[in-house]
Amino acid sequence: MTIRGEQVGTAYHLLDVVEFLRRSGMPEAHMGIDDPDLVEWRGGDSRMWRVEP
Repeated sequence: MTIRGEQVGTAYHLLDVVEFLRRSGMPEAHMGIDDPDLVEWRGGDSRMWRVEP
């Protein structure tokens, strides 16, 4: 996951995304997790996760 151009880690679940955003200073970010101006999803969306082998 990248926030403001900085690689912050890998999100394996929606809660990981919310935690990374919180750590970066955006604690209320979960309210706009589907807002395309806030989050760019690649290969899915907030409800679709790829299973890692």
